[in-house]
Amino acid sequence: MDYRRMYHIMLDGAETALEALEASNFGLAKEILIDAEEKAEEIYLQAEENNSDQGQEQ
Repeated sequence: MDYRRMYHIMLDGAETALEALEASNFGLAKEILIDAEEKAEEIYLQAEENNSDQGQEQ
């Protein structure tokens, strides 16, 4: 599981969303956080799928 990559995606998203919040762009902040969450979740799901595929091969 690539937790480091997921962490960086979420951290970058949070930092960018904070910048948008400081500019009172609440809609953009929300979109940034949702995008980061979806990217991190996709990495997680791909890893889970790969792990389950490896388990079936054994």
